[in-house]
Amino acid sequence: MTTSSHDAFDFRGVLLSGFLPAALFAIGEGAIIPIIPIAATSLGATLAIAGFVASLILVGELIGDVPSGVVVARIGERNAMIGAALVSIVGLVVCTVAPNPVVLAVGVFLVGISTAVFALARHAYMTTAIPIQIRARALSSLGGVFRFGYFVGPFLAAGVVHLTGTTQSAFWIHIVCCLAAAVTLLVIRDPATGVRGLRWPSRASRPDGATPAGDATDTGAILVQQESHGLFRTLRQHHRVLFRMGSGAALIGAMRAGRQVILPLWAVSVGLDDATAALVIGIAGAVDFALFYTSGQIMDRWGRLASALPCMLGLSVSYFLLAWSGHLDARVGWFVGIAIGMSLANGVGSGILMTLGADLAPRDAPAPFLGAWRFTGDFGQAAAPLVISGITAVASIAVASGVMGVLGLVGAGLLLRYVPRYLPRQLR
Repeated sequence: MTTSSHDAFDFRGVLLSGFLPAALFAIGEGAIIPIIPIAATSLGATLAIAGFVASLILVGELIGDVPSGVVVARIGERNAMIGAALVSIVGLVVCTVAPNPVVLAVGVFLVGISTAVFALARHAYMTTAIPIQIRARALSSLGGVFRFGYFVGPFLAAGVVHLTGTTQSAFWIHIVCCLAAAVTLLVIRDPATGVRGLRWPSRASRPDGATPAGDATDTGAILVQQESHGLFRTLRQHHRVLFRMGSGAALIGAMRAGRQVILPLWAVSVGLDDATAALVIGIAGAVDFALFYTSGQIMDRWGRLASALPCMLGLSVSYFLLAWSGHLDARVGWFVGIAIGMSLANGVGSGILMTLGADLAPRDAPAPFLGAWRFTGDFGQAAAPLVISGITAVASIAVASGVMGVLGLVGAGLLLRYVPRYLPRQLR
């Protein structure tokens, strides 16, 4: 990147307007996720119902992914993030006053919908505001911000619940975080428009410094256009890339979500106590978090496949090793090593889904495409726990691990075939 490109790009403005609200929102969401099933149980729900209520935040995100693209395209990224934060507050207030699990479920679902809109708006904003030369580092760092929030949030929730003596009080953490994110977006100048506060998207043309997806020569920011292509037009126009590359994205999401389910189950199967299992998985999570910026550097320097393939192949090998090691005398040691290996592989691929989505998104209306793209990854994340639990129920956890390993190889093959087809040479 040239010096003039750096001078024209407002790093501080984009960091404050893009990363800070995302960090606040992630801390709040990280605080409530482990609390939701506990809150449902305290309201009289059975364990099965409590698990269903907890899953509604993911269901809400999945359902909200695609239509959120149209919302963001029509009202603009900043407006959408502020609106999503306010709608999330409404859902959280419902959660705090819920007299029974049904009302709690409504509030959780509303939070999930608003999370989808906030995440999509943040993704679209970073896609258009970040120069393509540092896009992968920026988006992988954004993924690191959310991982940080999910790490810090539960500790805040534990402290608040301990001080207040009531589980529902943890929802106020997310309320405060949403308010702080909305205020941040209102008072910080938008680098794309140069103004503060809410501003309805104009029909202004794209500035010279804007960054169209797939063009490595343009940098700068982009004004949000008022009219979107529309959901169905976007799906129809880009159905091939969404099916082919989206299948790979779904498998990436599945492999990542699967490790969060299979590692605790495997810890139980090899006889680890709860404290030791939590310690091992926590250390593995720290390894994963530590690699988020390294992943972006790999993608920006050597291309997207240099991150995606080691991630998928490393996760596949780890799943296969889990399946193989279950009968060994040293299976506990193998479990610890495999858990660390999974985290290394996952960390190398940090931000890959957001980066690929930004690379593939059309330059004139990225938000509807990104909504559909995020749906593919979230669908994989939602499906993986069901696949693992179903196979474990009818066969064994070793078979489930082996199936996940095979799916990882399929995903790597899809990416190896279609990334060169849909991305320019300098991004592959």
